[in-house]
Amino acid sequence: MSWLRKNLGGFNSRVKAGALQLTLHIVIVIGLLLTAFILLVYLHKRFRLQTTFVKETVENCDRGINYSLKNRLVSNTSTPIPLNDEDYKSLSVEKTFWGAFEKITVESKVKTNQFKKVALIGASQLDINRPSLYLEETKTPLVLVGQTRLEGLNYLPAQGVKPGYISGESYSGSQLIYGASKKIQSFPKPSSEWLNYITTVSSYKDTGNFIEIEAGQSYTNSFKEPMQVIYRSGKLNLNFVELTGNIVVQSETEIVVSASTRLKDVLLIAPKITIVDNVKGAFQAIANKSIAVGKNVNLSYPSSLIVEETRISHIENSVQKKNIPIEIGNNTTISGQMIFFGQTKANNYDSQIYISEDVTINGEVYCNQNIELLGTVRGTVFAHNFIVHKGGSIYQNHLYGAKISVDALPQKYVGMLINDSEKAVAKWLY
Repeated sequence: MSWLRKNLGGFNSRVKAGALQLTLHIVIVIGLLLTAFILLVYLHKRFRLQTTFVKETVENCDRGINYSLKNRLVSNTSTPIPLNDEDYKSLSVEKTFWGAFEKITVESKVKTNQFKKVALIGASQLDINRPSLYLEETKTPLVLVGQTRLEGLNYLPAQGVKPGYISGESYSGSQLIYGASKKIQSFPKPSSEWLNYITTVSSYKDTGNFIEIEAGQSYTNSFKEPMQVIYRSGKLNLNFVELTGNIVVQSETEIVVSASTRLKDVLLIAPKITIVDNVKGAFQAIANKSIAVGKNVNLSYPSSLIVEETRISHIENSVQKKNIPIEIGNNTTISGQMIFFGQTKANNYDSQIYISEDVTINGEVYCNQNIELLGTVRGTVFAHNFIVHKGGSIYQNHLYGAKISVDALPQKYVGMLINDSEKAVAKWLY
């Protein structure tokens, strides 16, 4: 019996020790599970808070863009936008120009989260009564000849519109205007701030990061990074190269774009710019003498061709009688804006913008002097005067075979910065 009690006592001791060990293991496991649960709850809460901060950072960028659409901003200056919130949040907007558009850069910060958005901004379309034509008051009627067709709302001089003849050909339409007409009260003007930019940009030496390019190479630069500049003091030929993004190509004399080159969203600046036959791309060009576009060219939206004629280039163009500031070759399509803004000339019988037959402009054509329009504009034309050179004669304020209709332009099109026009996003940049 004593032997049995002794063995049972040892067994009981071992059972108690095992139970204690099991209990200890259970406590440890429960502790680990509780710790894991608490950690999971903490991480979930932290992740949710972090997600909220990230979402708020992005949403604040949208607030900044909307602010820039509704408020007048000072160019080249970072403008802080009050958030009426904690100090760890900040929002700033900077406005610069990129060709025909404003470039808005919004930077949002919430704690350690930072987000940046960049957009091209222009004028939005009217909801109703979009105009096809603004023709400045020159006390002469608009004369229609051949297969000319005006659609939509047209703002015309007090003398209105009438049919006419050129080289024995009369107006072939069944009515003069396929839409409505109103007497023009005032000729729309570009934004004065934008005009100042266009006037000075040709002589301005950009201080970005200068880069050298080689044929056969591709170069891309984000609009969220510092601008890159390709500069030549002499003629610059762009051959077998691909350029994309925040890149300025600048020459002191001339830039020639060949069909082997692909340009996307870049900006060209030179006194003279030549775009040869068969070029395809989407870019903007600013010159103070001339832009010549060849045949079979296709420039996608948002492209723009801008000539701001300085006093010196005006004198040179007057001497070179056959020089046309903006000339577009046959079978070319341009989606965007074509703008000429020049010095006033007495007895001006030259074309400042020449648009050939079989040319289609999807967007806007603006000229404060003479437009010779033989092609089609699906959008709006702003003209001081139309002109036709035919058979050795010059016809003032005539349209010959031209077609103008804003109805074919998408409502979402965003274009030229006119004073007091409402703004919208033309393109989100990368």
